[in-house]
Amino acid sequence: MDRKPIFEGAATALITPTTPEGVDYAALGRLIDWQIEKGIDALVIAGSTGEGKTLSDSEHREVLRYSAERIAGRVPMIAGTGSNDTSYAIGLSRSACESGADALLVVTPYYVKATQAGLVKMYSMIADAATKPLILYNVPSRTGVNIEPATYAALAGHGNIWGIKEANSDISKIADTAALTEGRLDLYSGNDDQTVPIMSLGGKGVISVLSNLLPAETSAMCHLYLEGKTAEAAKMQLHYLPLIRALFSEVNPIPVKAAMAELGFCENYLRMPLTPIEDAHKAHLLELMRAEGLI
Repeated sequence: MDRKPIFEGAATALITPTTPEGVDYAALGRLIDWQIEKGIDALVIAGSTGEGKTLSDSEHREVLRYSAERIAGRVPMIAGTGSNDTSYAIGLSRSACESGADALLVVTPYYVKATQAGLVKMYSMIADAATKPLILYNVPSRTGVNIEPATYAALAGHGNIWGIKEANSDISKIADTAALTEGRLDLYSGNDDQTVPIMSLGGKGVISVLSNLLPAETSAMCHLYLEGKTAEAAKMQLHYLPLIRALFSEVNPIPVKAAMAELGFCENYLRMPLTPIEDAHKAHLLELMRAEGLI
C-alpha cells in the first residue's frame, strides 16, 4: 500500500474521567497531556474503555471536540463513533470528522447484530459518509456478532476503510484475515494479551487498555517488535500478562478506572450499569501495580 498507517505502535483506549456532575474535562486534559508526554503513539477517545455508550449524545460530541482541541495534532486521535443504529453512527462520525478526529473506530452493531452482508453494507455506508478513515472494531464478546475473514476481504477494497481492531481472541481466524486481506487493512490487536502474537501476523500494534497505566512501556513493546527485536517484545508481553489479567478481572473499564483513580488521574466513578471494582480484585490489582512501581 502507498498510504501510511493511521499509527504504528500503541494507541491508548483512553478512559473518560467522570464525576456525578458530568465529564471532568480538566482531568481529561491532564490525562491526554500525560499520555503524549510519555510517548504514546495515538489516542482513542470515547471508545469502550472511555464509556462512550453511557455518554449522552451531547457529551459524546463534546468529549470528541475537546479532545481533538487538546491533542492539537500531537498524536493521531481516533474517535469512537460506532452504534447499533447506522444513521446515528453516520451522524456521529461526520461530527467527529468536523471536530478534528484523524480516524474513526467503528464497532459492530451490538444487540441488533447483523448478517455479514449487513456488516458490509453498514461499514460501506459509514465509510462513504466520513471524511476520515475507518478502523473496524470487532469484539464479539461484547456485541454478539463477529466479522468473518471474508467480510474483511470484501471491505478491504473500500478506499476509506484502513484498519481493523481485532478482539475476537481467535488467532486462527485472525491469521485467515491477514491472509485474505493481504496487507490492504492495517491490523491492530484489540486484546492486550495478544499484542505480540497479532504483530507476528503482520499487525501494526495495539489499541490498549494497559497503556492507560503504562503508555511508554506498551509503546516500547510494540516498537521493539517493529524493529525486529521480537524476543525482547515477547519478554515484555509475558511480563505484563498478570497485570493485563487483573485489568480484565471485571468488565472493562471497571478495573482500569480504579487503577487510574489510584494514580490520581480521576475519580473512581462509573456510570450505571457499571459498578466499582470488588475488593478482592482491587487488592490484587494494587498489589501488581506496586510490583511495577506505579504506586
